Amino acid sequence: MTTSPTTGPAPLGTPEAARRARVAVALVFAVHGAVGGTFVSRIPWIQHHLGLSPGQLGLALVMPAIGSSLAMPLAGRFVHRWGGRAAVRVLLSLCCLSVALPVLAPSLPVLCLALLAYGATAGMSDVAMNAQGVEIEQRIGRSIMSGLHGMWSAGGLVASGIGILAAHQSFDPRLQLAVAAVLLLALAQPVCTALPDLRAPEQAEEPPRFALPPRSSLVIGLVGFCAVFAEGASMDWSGVYLRDVTGASPTVAAAAYTAFALTMAVGRLAGDAVIQRVGAVRAARLSGAVATTGGLLVVVADRPAVAIPGFALIGIGVAVVVPLAFAAAGRIGDNPSQAIAGVATVTYTSGLVAPAIVGGLAQASSLTVSFGVVTALSFALLLGAGALRRAEGGRPGGIAPVDAAATAAAPGGGHARKPVVGEPALREAAGRGSGPNIPGN
Repeated sequence: MTTSPTTGPAPLGTPEAARRARVAVALVFAVHGAVGGTFVSRIPWIQHHLGLSPGQLGLALVMPAIGSSLAMPLAGRFVHRWGGRAAVRVLLSLCCLSVALPVLAPSLPVLCLALLAYGATAGMSDVAMNAQGVEIEQRIGRSIMSGLHGMWSAGGLVASGIGILAAHQSFDPRLQLAVAAVLLLALAQPVCTALPDLRAPEQAEEPPRFALPPRSSLVIGLVGFCAVFAEGASMDWSGVYLRDVTGASPTVAAAAYTAFALTMAVGRLAGDAVIQRVGAVRAARLSGAVATTGGLLVVVADRPAVAIPGFALIGIGVAVVVPLAFAAAGRIGDNPSQAIAGVATVTYTSGLVAPAIVGGLAQASSLTVSFGVVTALSFALLLGAGALRRAEGGRPGGIAPVDAAATAAAPGGGHARKPVVGEPALREAAGRGSGPNIPGN
């Protein structure tokens, strides 16, 4: 991609072309989120159908995160060979189809294998679509990553709602997920076709089959780790916390997760405007302050009316951090695919271990102590926000504005130009939160 110290990456054609690209990648995120939401809604049926104990179900639900972590470093090679648009289409299509596998499993071992495959396809498609989003963000000249992750959350909420309705109507989950897989696959095709065809240059060196992340991405990954830890702990333990610590009824306890999920989705959808106004670092620090305040409310809560707003504030606080982490990683070096995959791996590992750590601390002490740790990690976002400076525009390698006049004067008129020789285009793109511990978002 052609860059200069002042202008950054080349713009994505005309404003109309930029708008189409933004809408297309947003719909990709929504489809990916809908896959996760569809699966999550049928976890109770899977447990009952196979007669799984809580421990066995917990083991099975670790498999998607393991599959994602193992497969994500492979995504850069696919994108390099096929180009960004084709890679997203193929990997997202496999992800859509894989959601039908878990409900067909006849036993726990087969379920674990099905969830490994589901996690692998979800992780690789997540990497590719985040890299596509980062590239489009750079070319259109303003922050969009938070909104993209908000679309992921919205897709998951809509799909899980449909799944709950299907369960209430006693619809066969095997038929439901088969129909959902086909419909999501059909929706993914035109959506992916509308993505810009960004490719690495022909002479660019092909990435290794399994690319380790560069060290420069680790600090960014640790910032994402703190946010996803707070997210995973709140998602899995908020209802239990309200019931056991504040004495809430089951109905009120369920409201804690709803408050968290809704505020996180709204925070992500509104986050781009905040980032555009105050910058990535200040947005991350503000997020850390809000999440820390929410964590403190949870820790001191002795009744649901205090704890529920606390979980809601945690949701708002962590909403934009992971999108900012991906945006920052996408601007590291000449091959940011490894950086995006590295950040994704570190952040999703947090989602994998957070529920278990919270449970272990609660067993050894109390849930209040566990959420004291969550609060401390939320405060760490304030300290580590400077690592996200690369996500800010107006810097070398930062976001470049759309230059419609220059594009219109180029051969081909108003169409988005193809990358010239020597520009990384999608930068060999690659690079989450989530059915249970699955990228998302």
